[in-house]
Amino acid sequence: MTKRILMIEDDKGMVALGRLMLEGAGYEVLAAYDGPEGLEMLHKNQVDLVLLDIMMVGMDGWEVLDEIKSDEAFHDLPVIMLTAREQRENLKSVIEHKGKFYDYVVKPFVVRDLLGTIRRALADAAKKEQNGD
Repeated sequence: MTKRILMIEDDKGMVALGRLMLEGAGYEVLAAYDGPEGLEMLHKNQVDLVLLDIMMVGMDGWEVLDEIKSDEAFHDLPVIMLTAREQRENLKSVIEHKGKFYDYVVKPFVVRDLLGTIRRALADAAKKEQNGD
C-alpha cells in the first residue's frame, strides 16, 4: 500500500521539489502551504507521516506540531521537522518539543538522507502499531 505524506511548507519551490522527490520514491504526497491548511488536511485525510517546516508565517511549525500532538488520533503519527536554521538556533524549541517529533532535518538536505529518515520513521511507526504501543 502506498504511504501518504503530508508536506506542510510555505515555500512553493520546496513543495514542488519535495513532491518530485517523494513521488519519485513511490509515496503519495499531499501539500499544504501554511499551518492551518495543514491541520485541516490532516483531519480530512489519512496520512502516514508529516514533513513540517518550522519557519512559516503566522502559525510556525512548533505551534502546528503542538496542535497535531494534542489530538489523541495523531499521537503516534511520525512528524519530521524541516528547517533552514541550524539546530543550535532552535535548540530551546527542540528541547521543549522532545518526544513530539521523529527527527529534525536541516535544509538544504541530501535527498538520500531525507528519504532514509522517512523510511525509518515509517518502519518504526509500523513496528509500534504491530506491537500495540
